[in-house]
Amino acid sequence: MATIEVENVRKVYHRDAEELVVLDGITVEVPDGDYVALMGPSGSGKTTLLNLIAGIDRPTSGTVTVAGTELTALSERDLAQWRSRNVGFIFQFYNLIPVLNAEENVALPLLLTNLSRSERKKRALMTLELVGLADRSNHFPRQLSGGQEQRVAIAQAIVTDPSVLLADEPTGDLDARSAEEILRLLETLNRDLKKTIVMVTHDPRAAQRARTQKHLEKGVLVS
Repeated sequence: MATIEVENVRKVYHRDAEELVVLDGITVEVPDGDYVALMGPSGSGKTTLLNLIAGIDRPTSGTVTVAGTELTALSERDLAQWRSRNVGFIFQFYNLIPVLNAEENVALPLLLTNLSRSERKKRALMTLELVGLADRSNHFPRQLSGGQEQRVAIAQAIVTDPSVLLADEPTGDLDARSAEEILRLLETLNRDLKKTIVMVTHDPRAAQRARTQKHLEKGVLVS
């Protein structure tokens, strides 16, 4: 069964009279539990495709179906609700809130759920333990290394137990050792927790850790 189905998707931006085609008729399926590395040069449409799968952006034409829901049919409000339940997003630059400690950052997505405060705290601490940072729960982002910040960001992305984990250059801002730790963690989440992962990367070594590699060139998937 495919967790992600992208069918004949085009994404076109208009700048004055000029048409900029970012994705040109993309069709791709990601089976349940797969770990896909999406590669390609800058400007090939990788992040745009990731944003469409996340429901952050909408296609100009074509359909995007994730976890059994066709996103193109949803209103903005329904899309936001769907996203909070189904998608965990990992960014290159962590996006943590500096005035919140690790536990509070991880618990943020749980504010949209019906969980009590004590349940949110328990879930956040459990997730920090999962990413190997149980002993850093009271530390603020500035007290953590880049690799630790990214692990907090990953904990934040998985704390709601989403169907899909999307990562945009998750090792792009890290040194080699921290990058290796993050890639090992993603492998564990895929293998042990059966998370379906799509990772955008320009690093061939990172891509090799995925089960499947797909290449985008000028908005088209190439074999």
